[in-house]
Amino acid sequence: MTPMLQLIRKIGIVPVIKITDPDTAVPLARALNEGGIPVAEVTFRTEYAAEAIRRISKEVPDVLVGAGTVLTCQQVDQAVEAGAKFIVTPGFNPTVVDYCLDKQIPVLPGAPSTSDIEKALERGLEVVKCFPAEALGGLSYIKAVAAPYGSMMFMPTGGVNPGNINSYLSFNKILACGGSWMIDSKRIAAGDYDGIADLCREAVDTVLGLEFVHVGINGGSKDEALKMAGLLSAILHVPARETESDAWVGGVEISGGASRGANGRLDIACNDLERAIFHLEHRGIAFDHSSKGVDSMGRPCIYFQDQIGGFALALVQR
Repeated sequence: MTPMLQLIRKIGIVPVIKITDPDTAVPLARALNEGGIPVAEVTFRTEYAAEAIRRISKEVPDVLVGAGTVLTCQQVDQAVEAGAKFIVTPGFNPTVVDYCLDKQIPVLPGAPSTSDIEKALERGLEVVKCFPAEALGGLSYIKAVAAPYGSMMFMPTGGVNPGNINSYLSFNKILACGGSWMIDSKRIAAGDYDGIADLCREAVDTVLGLEFVHVGINGGSKDEALKMAGLLSAILHVPARETESDAWVGGVEISGGASRGANGRLDIACNDLERAIFHLEHRGIAFDHSSKGVDSMGRPCIYFQDQIGGFALALVQR
């Protein structure tokens, strides 16, 4: 997978935006970036698409900008000349797709049928767009058509919303989802770009699914861990459970040995480790990448750089 596709996968959401006033392009792109979604698919549904791409590419270079609803080779040229880094088509137009490939322009063509997927595979493509995803049958449809094509990834667009995006992203053949619910036209008309950024943050939070899930306390020794577990068990009237080296009371683990933190470990769960790392680093959170691996429960995990009150912080994938 190319670095650009890897980046789109980490972001997880590709906002699909229609520009009716080119003056809104830059503040909108800045709002997307501020809200944690540094990518945009500007659709060629209006005459201002190329100008919007040009302004975003020049003034908000941190945002990966592409062109969507591209129907002709002329539009490909207009988009790329303006600074588009990728092309998205609603259906599989062989003329447009081959034109992009000949010019080494990244293209994500629409492939709503198995025949379209096979055309994409013949051309060595790794990702296709599934549009309109919900109208075609949603995730069930994508799983059905994906089954014979093990190497193909999909980007569903059309009907994706906060209520179903995680269902899509839970399927390992989904690269990312295209959507527009965070691009509120009323907020744009009112110049409320802070509100747009808030909607983007909410969308990212939904995708990450961050949740505090585990407390691990350093008991110092197995005997001390059992004593501590006995006290908690008596207070909470919850049975203690002993393992080879630890004791558990409910969701609290008391370790007989030492862990990374002087006092223990706190676990935060996420839906996808790589995606969560990307977005949290985008927020300025630091990780110890040398600690990345798999924990004792077989979950992908990584430690945060900072600790809290002598407790190490770990990010784990559900």
